[in-house]
Amino acid sequence: MWGFFRRFLPNFGWISLSSNPIDSLLQGVTAACAVSILNHLLRIHLHIQYLNDPARVGAEAAKLHSQRQFVDSLHLCILTILFSIVGSRVSSLVVLEFSLRTISTLLSNNHGTSLQIFLLCQFSLGCGMTASLSYLNEGAPHSTLSLVLSTGLAGLIMWYIWKLAKHVSTMYELHSKERYCGVCILLLTTWHRIPKLLCNALKIVFLVADVAAFFLINRDFITTSEAIRFWTPLTICYTLLVIYMQEEQKQNPSEQSTYQTVAVRIGGLLILTLTVGRWMDVFHVLLSLVGEMWCLIRAGAMLETCRQQDSLGVDPRGAVRQSQISVERRSRVSHTRTLDHQEASS
Repeated sequence: MWGFFRRFLPNFGWISLSSNPIDSLLQGVTAACAVSILNHLLRIHLHIQYLNDPARVGAEAAKLHSQRQFVDSLHLCILTILFSIVGSRVSSLVVLEFSLRTISTLLSNNHGTSLQIFLLCQFSLGCGMTASLSYLNEGAPHSTLSLVLSTGLAGLIMWYIWKLAKHVSTMYELHSKERYCGVCILLLTTWHRIPKLLCNALKIVFLVADVAAFFLINRDFITTSEAIRFWTPLTICYTLLVIYMQEEQKQNPSEQSTYQTVAVRIGGLLILTLTVGRWMDVFHVLLSLVGEMWCLIRAGAMLETCRQQDSLGVDPRGAVRQSQISVERRSRVSHTRTLDHQEASS
């Protein structure tokens, strides 16, 4: 049916009309839900971390949950549109670039993994989801039905995480002290495992996405020489980008350098697509720049929080141990008060 309507639509050359728009929309919704889940889980982690540190409770903790539900819905809609339009080729390029950059960062960083990496990978995560879904459902007889099920599952998980984030922002401080809410009691003992959970999930997503990206890019080449003419400048471009970004982050780890790094990365992809790509790819790279900037602006408060932790030399594992000690102390104090109250009443 889509092929019938496609004959009556103009072909602009830089907009791809070969794929099913319904499938593209479903892939975009699933990718946007994945980004939203990552964002809210990390926000829950930082919020509880603030509450377990009495010196930091106050305006900083409230700032993490100052956004309204309307803003979250708007963020989800914008990401859905961007992920639905950006093609699989550019999504594959973004995924490969981020994977190479992350591996290089982890190998050169001796102080553990910073929480910033979860915020910097938001748009790349969405691109990885669309690339993986595009590759896994390519040629499937019931691809639309499969994507509907994937979208429904992603939406259900996102809805639950949204409710959990709202509950934590309003009731966690009270419920963790009174100890009569099962959800808050569970978070009281397991909140420090959220980064590890996210890290393991991202490893699986990007492993599948890297394999999918490799095959999605190579499917457009007929001969080996064409593939070599594409992969050679791509490898050189990515290597130079990784070296530049590592030096820039070491010399000037600020908010401005983060935006400059995004501009340099997308600029390198733009030059690459102008050299060996298509006009459609150029348009999608520009949309990727918009998506990267929008994700960074949306996560500005959390980025600043993570940057402050890194500048103070706070080890996430040490912070977890310290917060666990604080929680144990609060639990003992609360238990002692309860026993005293029972003895006084008796």
